[in-house]
Amino acid sequence: MGELNVCSVLVTGANRGIGLGLVQHFLGLPNPPQWVFAGCRDPKGQRAQELQNLASKHPSLVIIPLEVADPSSIKAAAAKVGEHLGGSGLNLLINNAGISKLTSIDTETLETMIEVYTTNTVGPLLLGEAFLPLLKKAAQGSPGSGMSCSKAAIVNMSSSAGSIEDVYIWELAHVVSYRCSKAALNMLTKCQSLAYKEHGILCVALHPGWVQTDMGVSGSFNPPVTVDTSVQGMLKVLSSISEKETGTFLDWEGKVVPW
Repeated sequence: MGELNVCSVLVTGANRGIGLGLVQHFLGLPNPPQWVFAGCRDPKGQRAQELQNLASKHPSLVIIPLEVADPSSIKAAAAKVGEHLGGSGLNLLINNAGISKLTSIDTETLETMIEVYTTNTVGPLLLGEAFLPLLKKAAQGSPGSGMSCSKAAIVNMSSSAGSIEDVYIWELAHVVSYRCSKAALNMLTKCQSLAYKEHGILCVALHPGWVQTDMGVSGSFNPPVTVDTSVQGMLKVLSSISEKETGTFLDWEGKVVPW
């Protein structure tokens, strides 16, 4: 297994939780990326304070205004990233931004279903479309054959809560809109893997574990996995996968998650 070695990476939802953890770990790699783009809704707001502090210490970290539910914001972000990269491509797009609504199957509404689906499923679709030219450029400009996350890849942050076979922790939280959106995200990942294979872009869905984040906490239950443990595991997985894994659904330890 080699070290994950990317020149550029974009992480969405990067101001807290797993997204922030990913940014911190990328910056701390022995051979860190030349560019780490951190997408978040409100770069100058209080919730992005930790990200702002990191950016003041790391010139390679660029905070990008990005609302993944807004197509115009996605296009503007792609243009901004392209400006920074100059003639280079984007190696790694990590669609991490996501939302969940603590509803039961009896209390889901049209509004919550649409809101969650738009952020968790449509957002990654539109981001893939918008950043495709930069991902293709990275794939074409990377040496060697085959696919890898160091070359060009889309990583969709899914959840085993979206596994139809597993239906993870149903007893603790129905979160139907979240489950449906992640199941749909898994299908999107498969579709992207088929469509973008000819361009040399690897596409994978990742379950980060049940992680100790604002979203992960459910009532009095404390999730078993820390952000650091999850992120370290996921980066290890991303450093080792190849074209054999494109279009698959893996967890943070590299195990296949059932659809």
